[in-house]
Amino acid sequence: MMEWIDLRSDTVTLPPEKMRAAMAAAELGDDVYGEDPTINRLQMLAAERLGKGAALFLPSGTMGNLAAVLAHCGRGDEVIMGDCAHTFLYEAGGIAALGGVHPFIIPNQADGTLKISDIKRAVRAPDAHFPTSKLLILENTHNRCGGVSLTRAYMLEAARTAREAGLAIHLDGARIFNAAVDQGVPASALVDMVDSVTFCLSKGLCAPVGSVLCGSQDFIAKAHRIRKQLGGGMRQAGVLAAAGILALEEMVDRLIEDHQHATALAAGLGEVPGLRLDKGSPKTNMVYVEIDAGLGLTAQECAAQLRKEGVLVGITGERHFRLVSHYWIRDEHLPMVVNAFKKVLST
Repeated sequence: MMEWIDLRSDTVTLPPEKMRAAMAAAELGDDVYGEDPTINRLQMLAAERLGKGAALFLPSGTMGNLAAVLAHCGRGDEVIMGDCAHTFLYEAGGIAALGGVHPFIIPNQADGTLKISDIKRAVRAPDAHFPTSKLLILENTHNRCGGVSLTRAYMLEAARTAREAGLAIHLDGARIFNAAVDQGVPASALVDMVDSVTFCLSKGLCAPVGSVLCGSQDFIAKAHRIRKQLGGGMRQAGVLAAAGILALEEMVDRLIEDHQHATALAAGLGEVPGLRLDKGSPKTNMVYVEIDAGLGLTAQECAAQLRKEGVLVGITGERHFRLVSHYWIRDEHLPMVVNAFKKVLST
């Protein structure tokens, strides 16, 4: 059986043996009754790490973002976010379909930020004809902008603008620990200015399932009820939370290795004829590349040939790829990926 070098996403990570052992040994109870001690411990640990009053474990980041928006907004309210935001592009329109919440889309800049002037212009004046502006959503790291991390200085400026306009702020922090490692600061320093934040356990942190939503105690109490409405209540879920605890305790600091692998991979791919680094790559654990149009090769065709070489890549456009480093990518894989691209693009 072929051993794949899987760079499609850090969501493909499998839990290492120590994590599997922790899951097998987890103390369990019924979380719907609030009686799963491992869930409770994970939520306390997450709230502490992010500097928030409380936290809520959910099956996915999409559910976490949806629960956050529904806790902040009512039907007919409006959320301001970027045109490259995960909530806008990849969450099945859930805020509109399930919450009746209207999105107001403004352009993301190349560095993942939203222009402060654009945020100000997006806020509606009080008028019965308009939706009510209620929430600003930011994303850190920003996936579609190349995996770039937003600085504390920008986060503070955006939050100050939102506050002046009477908006709450939610952060899609699926990879917030990548951002923190990238900037050499604790994750709490990148979220203390927001009202709520989600982060994923099942990406670079290697847990098999789950995300956590953090905020004030009152906010999380409201989100807990919404999680139930969305069908997200789980019973003996401590078997999953045990993986999340180990992820937070042992997998955060090693994310720097993924960033280093992305840097090394980008250096190699940047020397491949017919291939161009895109979106300012590398950023954190992501490398975006584009095939030269003159080669007459589509991303689909290239990916199919790379697969024959044992390399899996994420297709993000007609000639574009995203390659994501993670726990299971090793030093020896990097030249193999570069050579696979050279072989495919030279044929």
